[in-house]
Amino acid sequence: MFLNKRGREGAEIPSSSMADIAFLLLVFFLVVTTIDVDTGIGMQLPPPPDDSEPPPIRERNLMNILVNSQGMVLINQEPAGIHEVKDLVMNFVDNANRSQDPNLSESPQQAIVSIKTDRQTPYEIFVSMLDEVIGAYRELRNQAAREQFGVDYATFRDRVARDEDIIRQTYPQNISLAEPDQGN
Repeated sequence: MFLNKRGREGAEIPSSSMADIAFLLLVFFLVVTTIDVDTGIGMQLPPPPDDSEPPPIRERNLMNILVNSQGMVLINQEPAGIHEVKDLVMNFVDNANRSQDPNLSESPQQAIVSIKTDRQTPYEIFVSMLDEVIGAYRELRNQAAREQFGVDYATFRDRVARDEDIIRQTYPQNISLAEPDQGN
């Protein structure tokens, strides 16, 4: 008598709960995952003016920065490189010797830096330009805080209330982002 050996059947994993496990894992990863959202350029906007007509601005107190579609920079109709912008803005805003130079502002409080771009200006160039202008104000504020209080501006700002910040009042960040022309 020959006994037939039956081949063993392979072991199987029950798959009835596999869909439930996959669904739970999916829900878990959706809940736990954070999604980075671009917040854009953080700027504090000035309060709306009380009058319907903007206040008059003397041409001497206005620095016009134009960035064309090729990324070329014109400061008051003169070509300049992006790396030169910070020094030019600092010189224009501070005007430390209060010279009678009509190309420099009368005072830091009256100085306005206007940035205008073309519609096809590369975004990286615009951000670099804005960083240079903001960096100029940061450097001016740091210099003033070191001279008057012996600390950098960030440390000084943390110590005082916002309305008592005399460095911010001395060097207000007057930046105008002008809209591109419709034809461009």
